This record gives sequence, C-alpha cells and structure tokens, in this order.
Amino acid sequence: MSHRGSSSSLRAEEERDLEELRGAAAEFYRQSGVPQELEAALDELFRRQPRDLHGFLADYFDKRSAPPRISRLKGREVYNAKGQLCIEAEVFCVVRNTEKSISSAAVSCCLDPERTSSDTDDEERTEHVRTAAQWINGRLSNMLKDRNPCDQSEVDKMLSHFFMTCCLEEIDVRKKKIHSPRMDEESSPLPPPTQDKDKKIRDKGKKNINVETPAEPLEPVLHGSTAIGSVSLAVAKAGAELQQIPLYHHIAALKSCQDQDRFHIPVSLVTLICCGRTSPGKLNLLEEVILVPKPGQGVKEIVTTTLKLQKEMMRIMMATKAGAVQAIECDRGAPAVSFERPEQPLDLITEACSNLQLQLGTDAHLALNCAAHKLLDHSKGKYEVAAGVLKSPDELVDLYQTLLHKHPAVVTLIDPFRGEDKEQWQKLSNAVGNKCSLLSEVTNVSQLPAGGKRHILKLVNETTISDLIRIASHAGSVMLGVTESEPCSDASLSDLAVGLGLDYIKLGGLHGAERMTKYNRLISLEEELAQRGILANKDKHSPPFPGAVLHSGDTPV
Repeated sequence: MSHRGSSSSLRAEEERDLEELRGAAAEFYRQSGVPQELEAALDELFRRQPRDLHGFLADYFDKRSAPPRISRLKGREVYNAKGQLCIEAEVFCVVRNTEKSISSAAVSCCLDPERTSSDTDDEERTEHVRTAAQWINGRLSNMLKDRNPCDQSEVDKMLSHFFMTCCLEEIDVRKKKIHSPRMDEESSPLPPPTQDKDKKIRDKGKKNINVETPAEPLEPVLHGSTAIGSVSLAVAKAGAELQQIPLYHHIAALKSCQDQDRFHIPVSLVTLICCGRTSPGKLNLLEEVILVPKPGQGVKEIVTTTLKLQKEMMRIMMATKAGAVQAIECDRGAPAVSFERPEQPLDLITEACSNLQLQLGTDAHLALNCAAHKLLDHSKGKYEVAAGVLKSPDELVDLYQTLLHKHPAVVTLIDPFRGEDKEQWQKLSNAVGNKCSLLSEVTNVSQLPAGGKRHILKLVNETTISDLIRIASHAGSVMLGVTESEPCSDASLSDLAVGLGLDYIKLGGLHGAERMTKYNRLISLEEELAQRGILANKDKHSPPFPGAVLHSGDTPV
C-alpha cells in the first residue's frame, strides 16, 4: 500500500508540473502573439499554395525576424599588395539567433612621410597595426555590441567620438612628457635646436631639413587610426549584405536617404607613366602622367585605349635612342620611365597618340600629378624638379605655365606645390584661369590648400563612410583615389565611388591585383546598371576639368 501511495503521489506531482508548464507555455505564446502569427502564416500559405511550402514559410518568418545586431568585431593583421602589415576588421552579427561572420574590410595606413624613414617605417607600421588590432578586439567590439549594422550614421558617430577621445588622451600624454623634468632627448617631440654640419650631408635622394625653412606642419597619425576606417567600411559592407543589396546601392541610400533610380559610372583616370623620384631617370617632378578619357567612354574602352597607348609608347622608346632608357613598374601600377626634362614624357605621349590617331585635346586629355611636396629641399627652400635642378616656388610657377602653353591638352595639375606655398597656388590658379584645374591629393578635407579648386580624397586611417558622404555632398568637390598600398582583393572603392555619385575615380595604372580588382568591379557595375536600365550616361565632363573642349564642342560647366 505504501508503494502504491508513493507512485500515485509522484504521478500527481508530475501532472501538476506538466499543467504548470502548459500554462506557462500558453502565456508565453499569448504574450508573443505566436498563435496569431501562425494562423496568419497558414492562411497566407493556403491562399497562395506555393510549390515549396517550407521555403514559403521560411521567407514569411524571415521577414518578421528580429533585425541583426552586431555581436562582436575581430581585428587581425594581414598583408597588403606591397607586403606591408595592415589591419582587417571583421564584423560578426547575430542573425536569427545564430552568430555569423558578415563582412570584413581593410583600409590603407598612411604614415607621415616626413616623420618616418625607410628604416623606421616597418616599426612604425607594426606598432600602428597592433594598436588597431587591440582597439578592434577590445574597446570597439564592446562599444558596438548590439548595434544595428544598418545604422551607419550612428556607428560612425561612435567611432569618431572614440577616435577623438583617443586623440585627447594622446595629447595629454605628450604634454606630460614635455613638462617632465626627466625627459631625455629621445622622448622629446621637438628637434634639437642645432645640427652638426656632418648631419647636413645626405646621400642622393635624401633631403636636408634646415631650421630656417621648416617642414610643412603635419597632423600626426595616431597609432591605431586605421581601426576606425576599417570598421566603418566593414559595417557598411555588413549593412549591404544583410539587406541583400549591392554596396553601391546601400551607400547611395545612406547619402540620399531614399532609393535612387539612376546611377552613373565615374570617369576612370588612368596612370600612363610615372616619372617621379622613384623612377630610374633624373626627372622628379611628374610622379604620374594620367590619361583623362573623353566623355561617354565605357570603363572597358578606357582600359583598352590606355593599354594600346602604353604599348605604342614602349614601341617608340625601343625604336629610338630612348630605347636604352630603363622602364620599371612603380607602386602606382604604371611603368616608371627614365626622363630628364618634364616635357619629354608629354612629347612621347603626344607622338604615341598621333600614331594611334588619338587626338590629344579632343579624344583625350592629360592630368599631371606633380607631388611637389615630396621634392622640396628645405635647406634651400627650392624644389628639386630633377636631379641637381632646383626651382624656387615662383620659378616653378613659370615652369608650369611654359609646360601648359606647349601642351594645352594638360587640363589638371595635382599638388603642383606644397600646401604652405599659398601665394604660388593662387598665382598659378590666376594664370591658368579655367584652362587648367589645380587639385590637391589629401587624406583630410581640411588640408586643401588655397587656390586648389578640387581635391582627391582617400579612404585611409580614421576616415569613415559618413565622412565621405558628407564631403561628397558638395557636388563636384571630390574625387576618390587609391593609395600606393591598397588591400589586394577589396573592390569596395569602386562601389563607394558609384554610390557616392562621384564624377571621377583615380585608381592608378593597369598593373597589380589591388588595382585591377577595382577596374574589373567598375566594368561589372557598368554592365549590371546597363542591363537593369538604370545607367545614366554623361556626354560631357564636369569639374575639375572646366577648361577642356572635350568632344563635339561639349565644354564642361
């Protein structure tokens, strides 16, 4: 009897527990509205009667699932196209209760060229990347946890605020070092007041900095800053992936806050040859000679024309005395050719175009990236335009005017002076009028010098997607360019240029996977937009080429 009573009591207790569980389940379903949702799903299923019942139900409930949220970030060290360390940010999100890797991105690390040398660059870059990895895996990951990856503006605000906080912390640290009585010379951020004469003797190609002509002031690159740009781009790619739309479409929606029904492909400015300081010849001034194609050309046509032109240029050099001149591939993705005077590469291009029946000034134009800020001899206050040939800023103005007079197909000069030579910027701008535009290649819009009408912005360091959107909102004011150390397999820059509605994109030459990946993406986007009937074609160039007569009398505004 005792055993039977015990069994009955156990069964009764189990039934009570089961009843409580049923009640709790019923209350849970009632509060969450599950019965109503199931009833609505079944009604819709019966009404449509699709062939794939489970697929229909999966899509039905997928639209009603909770929006994805960022669960964590992961930063890891990778190598760019030059074999240098850079940081890659990966975004993980919780999607339908499961954590998934959604996207990853890396932006270039631009260190201060005047604050680092080839001997210290690797150490500086390594410290920069490791700090970025610590930020991403630690503070940034915690900060962005549970954030909506589609809310780019909010994410970028948090990233920018974090970066500003880190900058202020760094300023405080430097102030403490400066006022520390035990500070030694190595920790001092200021240069010694005097220099020995022996220290002024440099090897060829190295510059002597004299206190009488100080270097142009540069904003320091904070260690870890590429974490900001990489995370911002990775989040943008995650937002596009989660919405199942192309990145360019997502960027356009972020910019205009509404769906865009037409897109245009930015004009590709392709580097033909390089004659800068890294080239084998004496000429330093023209770091890049860039082809500006006529309006209406497709990306594939531009690439084909450039390759034909480069092939003809090489044929001419091999058939003349210039055939003995060296030609190597430079970091800009184009042949680095040996020249002595700035008019020589332009004469070569003119001859090659004539042979191909490509009329400069009508079928194509040229842009010159002078990169003059790299050529200043601070001890003399002059630019070393060629080995042993020094020009004052005013003399450089005269040189540019002579060059432009002889070669009117040149419609743009990029960085013709360093930023401090504001008087010469303005003087040259007044002299050339609307026949030639002056651009500055910068990583920050605040660095645009006086006289420069447009600028080339790069997605580097702490630049966020929201920064690009804000700057690109000023119509015609920005052109997107790549750095010399781009990630190999990321074509996001092409999507950004299309989504931002930019008129031009400067990707460099036609060599190297890091550049051809972006050109190929532009070709793919052009074909996709044309197939969908939403490709907008332009029959004339917009600024920064206001003075060029381009085709059939079409003159840009």
